[in-house]
Amino acid sequence: MISFQFMKDENIVIIEPSGPLEQSDFQKLAREIDTRIEEDNIPKGILLHVRAFPGWENFEAFIKHVKFVKQHHKKIKRVAVVTDSRFLTIVPGIARHFVAAEIRHFGYDDTEAAKRWLQTVDGN
Repeated sequence: MISFQFMKDENIVIIEPSGPLEQSDFQKLAREIDTRIEEDNIPKGILLHVRAFPGWENFEAFIKHVKFVKQHHKKIKRVAVVTDSRFLTIVPGIARHFVAAEIRHFGYDDTEAAKRWLQTVDGN
């Protein structure tokens, strides 16, 4: 299960998983992001804030996650992975080979630094 919020002033999406990721999580998230893209309000980035990776509810949820990334990785310019999870700290290095978005790891308590990095996507 994930919760997410769109930070209007910062123009970023903050995602916070609180349990195994479900298919419906990615459906809701895709609807929200796609609506903003259609309104020409593409988020500068996504901030994934999670203490430990919760995994997926089932294989279908994993597939939905992969499809979400495939459909959005060229539209979202940056992803900040804000975690102390050993598993998630290696994700940026692996993901660079598969996604267009720039991905950077930040420590779990470095949320503000991650937000600042996301906001500089346009060189601001």
